[in-house]
Amino acid sequence: MSYQLPELSYSYDALEPHMDEETVKIHHTKHHQKYVDNFNKAVEGTPMEDESLEDIFPRISKVPDAVAKNAGQAYNHSLFWRSLTPNGRKEPSGALAAAIEQEFGSFSEFKKQFNAIAAATFGSGWAWLVKKGGKLQITSTSNHINPLMDVAEEKGQPLFCLDVWEHAYYLKYQNKRPDYLESMWNILNWDEIEKAFAS
Repeated sequence: MSYQLPELSYSYDALEPHMDEETVKIHHTKHHQKYVDNFNKAVEGTPMEDESLEDIFPRISKVPDAVAKNAGQAYNHSLFWRSLTPNGRKEPSGALAAAIEQEFGSFSEFKKQFNAIAAATFGSGWAWLVKKGGKLQITSTSNHINPLMDVAEEKGQPLFCLDVWEHAYYLKYQNKRPDYLESMWNILNWDEIEKAFAS
């Protein structure tokens, strides 16, 4: 059983002007595809071939590097694409909106804290909103790591993530990561994120 590159639920140009068509296309068909291909190659002929990515994460420190890195990148990118949508709502609603208000004081304060953590992530990595023990937490990870892995400093159930590797934004935003982050709030898929929060 080989892991497949998930199809996007929108066209490559659908996230304009916040993410340009060329970036989305290269990011999905080259970067993400490469991680999927390399993961399949790394697990071929091993018991991990029949496991899901999530099955491997709790013992990621004990698997070969090629499996760990590509499993992490394949999962993280899949969640990233699901976290986005054209014409996204500006804010969450219902139980998630209430939880954000309770945890962070307001949605604008939550955005401010999330942007600050994402902008300060050194080098390549990810910024996350996770649910942990019923509470919300903002965290960041470097490289391929995610909060489901045994090596993550902060663990939790990921609700959404933003990619802060340069390949996610460099063509349009150059080195201006804060501008990229601010723009991403226009295309977050709150329907999908609320579903993850409720599950």
